[in-house]
Amino acid sequence: MAQQLTPTDEQAAALPFPTIRPIDAAAPFRWIARGFSDLMACARASLFYGFCFTGMGLLLTYVFAHAYHYTSAVTTGFMLVAPFFAMGLYELSRRRERGEHPDLIPSLTVWRRNLGNLALFAGVLLVIFLVWARASLVIFAMFYTEELPTLDRFLSQVLSLQNLEFLLMYFAVGSLFALLVFAVSVVSIPLMLDRNQDAITAMLASIRALGENLVPLLIWAFLIVALTLVGFLSFHLGLAVVMPVLGHATWHAYRELVAPLPGSA
Repeated sequence: MAQQLTPTDEQAAALPFPTIRPIDAAAPFRWIARGFSDLMACARASLFYGFCFTGMGLLLTYVFAHAYHYTSAVTTGFMLVAPFFAMGLYELSRRRERGEHPDLIPSLTVWRRNLGNLALFAGVLLVIFLVWARASLVIFAMFYTEELPTLDRFLSQVLSLQNLEFLLMYFAVGSLFALLVFAVSVVSIPLMLDRNQDAITAMLASIRALGENLVPLLIWAFLIVALTLVGFLSFHLGLAVVMPVLGHATWHAYRELVAPLPGSA
């Protein structure tokens, strides 16, 4: 696989707009397979991040155990900002690809490589998350028709499709926020880490990638949601494996979607 050099700040300012390549519908499954391969190749570092995700999930459940309406907002919001927290996993895949040892320590500070643009992107995700959290509470207030139950009873109501109007509205609005985040983050962070790309260009490139590869990337989005739900439904323990696989797979998605820079080795 072609390797790319990381440009300096001056070179990054003169970078051409990323060239998006077409992919086929089977591509997301290749990315998952390659992500699992990366997990196996750098298991110790990858699982460190995986258990951090598990710890965050368990902490959210404990803190909001008696306020499930906040739990649902924060849990779904967690999926919105996960691409930012997976930066270390992208770096592990990048280092492995370049023939470097995928050590944990360098991946912990990878954000320093393009701090300003990563901070801008994080700010965008944070704003979307805060708006979603507020929208989630408004939907509960307007459409949840019964007295607020315990978390266990709420989950049983969801599984039995009670409060169907609430579920449909919650899913519809949540899907819009998820699609927005997905559209701007398909390749954004890998681009910013790999090429020192600016945040605006990286987000526009992600939107173009989605527009030009709509069906394959919707399949990719479905796989992300489905696997993440498996992680949550396994008392968050499954996140220890699911999130590293998805993080590594996202790097391979970037590599396949974005053409290398001219002159890359």
